[in-house]
Amino acid sequence: MEGCNKARKTLSGRPWRWFDESMLDCCEPLEKVKEKGISFGKLVCLAHCAGAKVEAFRTNQSTIDDFRKYIIRCSASEDCHVISSYHRGAFKQTGTGHFSPIGGYHAGRDMALILDVARFKYPPHWVPLTLLWEAMDRVDDATGQRRGFVLVSRPHREPGLLYTLSCKHENWVGIAKYLVDEVPKIVKSKDFKDFEEVLTVLFTSLPSNFGEFVKWVAEVRRREDGDHSLSQEEKGRLALKEEVLRQVQETLLFKHVVTFLSSVNSCCRSMSVLVHKNELPDIAEKVCCQGARILAGKFDSSERFYCRETCVKCLKANSDKPVTLVSGTVVNGSIEQEVDVLVPSSQIGGCGCGCGPSNCIGIYPAGNDILTVLILALPKETWSGIRDEKLSRQILGLVTTENLPTLLQEEVLHLRRQLHILRRCQENKVDEDLAAPSI
Repeated sequence: MEGCNKARKTLSGRPWRWFDESMLDCCEPLEKVKEKGISFGKLVCLAHCAGAKVEAFRTNQSTIDDFRKYIIRCSASEDCHVISSYHRGAFKQTGTGHFSPIGGYHAGRDMALILDVARFKYPPHWVPLTLLWEAMDRVDDATGQRRGFVLVSRPHREPGLLYTLSCKHENWVGIAKYLVDEVPKIVKSKDFKDFEEVLTVLFTSLPSNFGEFVKWVAEVRRREDGDHSLSQEEKGRLALKEEVLRQVQETLLFKHVVTFLSSVNSCCRSMSVLVHKNELPDIAEKVCCQGARILAGKFDSSERFYCRETCVKCLKANSDKPVTLVSGTVVNGSIEQEVDVLVPSSQIGGCGCGCGPSNCIGIYPAGNDILTVLILALPKETWSGIRDEKLSRQILGLVTTENLPTLLQEEVLHLRRQLHILRRCQENKVDEDLAAPSI
């Protein structure tokens, strides 16, 4: 886990200045990782899920000569990194299985530089490449598989600009199973007459806490000296997110979802939970507190953080487009932090400034958008069971990714890959098949 975190911080093509380990919550809940560790297959799964380009090899799938070539190549490149999965016992170190990135290669002595992520135990150290291979060639008792190495590099396109799947909540297994396994069965078992009936059945059957599974990615920053101004870099990142949001809201599928949600009866438990979470002031306090925890380096701390106040602001400087900002004052003991959350919006009109609810509500990623991208991200074969040919053609026209603009297409395919990977995790198949999902 730590080894993957090290590589991800180095390689992050995401729009953050840094990548905190609390964000690596895909494939395995972090609490479980801290308690039991993580297998080689799930580390690979995690890298795929976070959007990196990954090639993974167990020792019985490669050779020491190939391993040496990869280390030499990546040691001379900023775009490629090697993560080694090895047993500490081969180096006469305390502990068992471990992950660490390889930082260099000494050609004269045929040695590799291990950047041990547990620096409190072992600083960076050189080991003979043959000994490192021996340490990787040991079988992991938990999986019965050999260890190996992973090549991690930046993808050609940056995925997950606005949406991501999370397995922080314990119900993620059931939700992933529902989406991949149960939805196709539901589609096949019923004689649907129109698309609204399909949405009704699917959304009213959603597992509890579904809203914890699909997240929109928020950018949080520390505010200093009361300055709310945005840098050109921040404006650029926000513009990308807003473009994805705009593309979602311009799809015909989005219009169907909006129409459906507007007619949902309030007695529908699953949908009412989603609808109520659409209020920006309602989620501002939680987001500000999470951001303050991360910025303070205390994400896993039991210390109490609470938001004394939040404020929804709409900023406009010179000829720039107005920017929606949630400002919060977060208190931790005697320490106060001023934090801002940059909120992507696709249509701003008549936004008022000030604290509390405003007419800015509804311009940021909400239930409508999330449900739309979720439907788009379902596996292609989900809809093959629709009996009515006209309805089948209509649905395929609404969900086919080939019809989407490039940015949204990449966003949807990334979510689809994440869903596929999480399903493999739930089936405990990630250690059997290390290949990238074919979507």
